Amino acid sequence: MNSESTQSIDESVVVVGAGPVGLWVAAELALAGVSVVVLERAAERSPHSKALGVHPRTIEVLAMRGLARRFLDEGVPVPKWHFGMLESRLDFSALDTPYPFMLAIPQVRTEELLEEHALGKGARILRGHAVTGLDQDDERVTLRVTGPRGEYTRTARYVVGADGAGSTVRKAAGIAFPGTDTTSYGYVGEVRLTDPAVVSAHNEHGALISVPVRGGRHRIAGVDAHHNGAADPFTLETLRETTIRVAGSDFGMHDPGWLSRFGNATRVARTYREGRVLLAGDAAHMHLPAGGVGLNVGVQDAMNLGWRLAAVARGDADPALLDGYHDERHPIGEQLAEHTLAQSALITATTPDGAALRSLLNGLIATVPEFSLALARKLSALDVAYPAAGHPLVGTRVPGLFELLESGRPVLLGTPGAEAGALAAAMGISVVTGEQPWTTAAVLLVRPDGHVWWAAAADDANDAEVVTALKGLGVTFAGADRTRTAAG
Repeated sequence: MNSESTQSIDESVVVVGAGPVGLWVAAELALAGVSVVVLERAAERSPHSKALGVHPRTIEVLAMRGLARRFLDEGVPVPKWHFGMLESRLDFSALDTPYPFMLAIPQVRTEELLEEHALGKGARILRGHAVTGLDQDDERVTLRVTGPRGEYTRTARYVVGADGAGSTVRKAAGIAFPGTDTTSYGYVGEVRLTDPAVVSAHNEHGALISVPVRGGRHRIAGVDAHHNGAADPFTLETLRETTIRVAGSDFGMHDPGWLSRFGNATRVARTYREGRVLLAGDAAHMHLPAGGVGLNVGVQDAMNLGWRLAAVARGDADPALLDGYHDERHPIGEQLAEHTLAQSALITATTPDGAALRSLLNGLIATVPEFSLALARKLSALDVAYPAAGHPLVGTRVPGLFELLESGRPVLLGTPGAEAGALAAAMGISVVTGEQPWTTAAVLLVRPDGHVWWAAAADDANDAEVVTALKGLGVTFAGADRTRTAAG
């Protein structure tokens, strides 16, 4: 039973939304020793899985916290994936990762595993608690919440809005959400099939893909060139008619479990940070669910934000560290908007000129490996880097090192001087000495999210710079009181 009433409850960080993004932020904060509570409007988790896939970079994120094996044991690797429902598939097996595939696993199960992880690290999750508004000042954020026992307020030093495209947190914080309105609608239906089939079809009538999902059902999704509007009721009969037109059969569909329409409206928040309020996932960016990338980009938002917010909330880093979250992830949100809009155009390209465009791109994917690989890297998020001043490796993704990052602390690679090595050891940071795969750098400091924070060539590396870089990450000394900072 929840004990909330009308009094104010103080927290270090409140995360609003218990989807994959909110759960990952909460887990990262708890791992770093920060008190965090997740408020979720729904009393129970939805039984429907909006997303069905985990892409390679997200699997790497999971591996950095020791969770990849759990997902790999339950998911199904899919080595080839689509872009805009084109017939020629992108070959993920050519990607530079230990996980060169899209992992098919229902979002419901992803959420179950992530909730288990977050709770295990010490996060708290309260369901049936709807945030209705907020106010903030220089010291705190005050949330207005309606819970099972009525209205109450909850005060936190920081709030993370991971509450979806209709985000109450974003709206209450006054963050603009510019972009494009819906111009076309897609559909999704989960049904049982008398004659099961895995189908991918695209013609003048629309587009359709059918794949098996849990519980003996099939998911059928796509667009219908003859019914393009949210006003029309979407029923089993509508889905049946569409499937027959596009695929030539209804495959004996019956017993619908979920029927839904969705639009291609695409928006990106003007800023991912407004004072003490931060946004992540669909609260920061909405788009057509093309390519199955939304959940993945959201979890990667959370990975970028988690270590920063933990360091600031503990008092171990300057609040300016949070500005780097917007600076790095907002451009990724803009890129997400661009390529999902491009996929929307391809999926709805049912006219002769649209068919010509699809034919051209199909040919390029099939015959130009570099083109196919570039699209695969984009969908998989393995092309994400955060360029910054200094060494060219700063901001790049470090492949491997997953086990060394499981504690959520940075890793120092190379051969630092005695002072820097001693400081790193005092902070509980792993130091991996010896020759590194990057010949252009003698010393690398890798952030908790697996990207390079600082690097130097052999002639430029010195203890003072390594020490400054370590302090800049806001890492507490191992075993020290949380109020003591690296600078102290």
